Amino acid sequence: MSIKMKFSFLITLIVLTFFIFYHMLSEYTMIHGMREQVRQSMQDTSMHVANSFSSYEQKSGRDSIIEEDHSGPEHIFDIVKSLNPNIKEITVFEQDSLSVLFGTYTYLDSTSDHSNLSDVKNTGFALRKMQINGKFYFRSYYSTELTGNYIISVVYDGEGIKHLINQRRNDSLIYTGITMVLVLIISYWMVGVMIKPLKDILWKVNEVSSARFQQPIHIKRKDEFGLLALKVNAMSQNLSIYMSKLRKAFEENRRMKEHLESFINHSSDAIHLIDLDGKVIQVNRAFELLFGYEEEEAIGLYYPILPDSHKAEMRQMLNQLLTGKVLPAQETMRLTKTGEMIPVSVTISPIRDSDGTIRAFASISRDMRSRNKMEELLRRSEKLTTVGQLAAGVAHEIRNPLTTLRGFLQLQQESKKLTLSYVALMLSELDRINLIVGEFLILAKPQATRFITKDVRDVLQDVIALMNSEALLHDIEFLVSFTEEQCLISCEENQLKQVFINLLKNAIEAMPSGGRIHIQITNKREFISIAVTDEGMGIPAEMISKIGDPFFTGKETGTGLGIMVSQRIINSHRGSMDIKSQVNVGTTVNVVLPALKEAGENVILEEQA
Repeated sequence: MSIKMKFSFLITLIVLTFFIFYHMLSEYTMIHGMREQVRQSMQDTSMHVANSFSSYEQKSGRDSIIEEDHSGPEHIFDIVKSLNPNIKEITVFEQDSLSVLFGTYTYLDSTSDHSNLSDVKNTGFALRKMQINGKFYFRSYYSTELTGNYIISVVYDGEGIKHLINQRRNDSLIYTGITMVLVLIISYWMVGVMIKPLKDILWKVNEVSSARFQQPIHIKRKDEFGLLALKVNAMSQNLSIYMSKLRKAFEENRRMKEHLESFINHSSDAIHLIDLDGKVIQVNRAFELLFGYEEEEAIGLYYPILPDSHKAEMRQMLNQLLTGKVLPAQETMRLTKTGEMIPVSVTISPIRDSDGTIRAFASISRDMRSRNKMEELLRRSEKLTTVGQLAAGVAHEIRNPLTTLRGFLQLQQESKKLTLSYVALMLSELDRINLIVGEFLILAKPQATRFITKDVRDVLQDVIALMNSEALLHDIEFLVSFTEEQCLISCEENQLKQVFINLLKNAIEAMPSGGRIHIQITNKREFISIAVTDEGMGIPAEMISKIGDPFFTGKETGTGLGIMVSQRIINSHRGSMDIKSQVNVGTTVNVVLPALKEAGENVILEEQA
């Protein structure tokens, strides 16, 4: 049912309720009025009959009336009945009894009549309703001074009054029905006029629900419907703008999702997502190939590839990510489905929602087995290259003194004499060969190294004390600038002292006329910086790149192996060495070593070749 019909029925129902109430009130008023009308008519009739009967009685006497013919009063009664057909009977009773003096008494109800006869003496007129043989009648009782000791009773036909009431009631119902039909038609028309803009609004709403926003509603009314149409047009326009933006955003998100899925699925690195509890929620194809888990098997597992020995490490990493830190790639071990431990490089990144809250973690694992094998091959290749360079250098360096020895021996063989000056030169050449071979053995001999925790300031202070006497002989002054903070490192003390001795010895030899050597130690939290600066002649720029090569040196008596050994020691300590120099200004050697955050860290044991 349409809203127009509902409004029409509602208005009709309201009007119908009003008419029912009005009809009930009209019915009550009509019945009451008819009764009063009947009462007044019967009272007037009774008065008329009483007046006529009183006049008749005065002309005659009471005795003559009894004796004469009854046609006198009966004639009056007939006239009254002819004037009002609803009057069925007129009876004249004595006041003290029900004796009928005139008229007829066919509508009998002696018990009620007797009680009413006694009441009429006080009121003068009484009316009651009675039922005889299923029909309704009204009987009136009238008594005045004119009637003397008589009571005039009139019987009125109630069926006629009832018929009249029913007729009026039917007429009222007909009028009500006609009025209701007219009200329904008029209300239907009026409601149609009132809600006519609602059809356009409903049409527009259907258009909007179908994502068609082009045509607006054309309503010029200024009432609530006009305002509603204006708001619907504005809403449609805004929805059109938002839908366009939403389509663009959806298309962009779809393309981005496809790109990400393609990147994840085609990436050679194993990628898996875990929630905050460590449960796997997504893996890619590379993860399945690397660790042996199918996607259905891996999803729902808690840390399936994490060895028990690395769980504390993982918890620490996740806690750091939750605090907002960015972690670099870390080389560690992971466990495959078959129980094999494999080296991987792991990068863990947080996944945040629109509010910035971390909801999950993305872990990218790169298989390091191939790279480690290649690095091992490279290290072996570098060793072979170094061995070849060392062998060539040693052969070159030893060949010169051997040539000298061979020449002097041939001279003495030919002269068959022992020349002491030649013997001294031969011994010096043998000493040089011994020096070269000794440093070569130090460089090549494998050594078991024990790393312990030391303060680098103490190590360098011991070296300074050792070299101080030699510095004084060459008119050299050490200027020391050490930080007051602890500078703890994990090191092999003797090897590190050898490095510092080489650096200070080179600085002393670079200043034959004396000068100052600046020694500075700085704690930069993550690492310790040791800088040694001299004021010597400096090193040309083209020679700096060759420093550290075997047997490359700028000194007349040097072997070139000291810096090479020092660089190797620093590299074994996971540090670096940097050389900067300027001719006729000086040279600065900067050694950087990783710092220990706590003094109680575990000692590192390594074997070096």
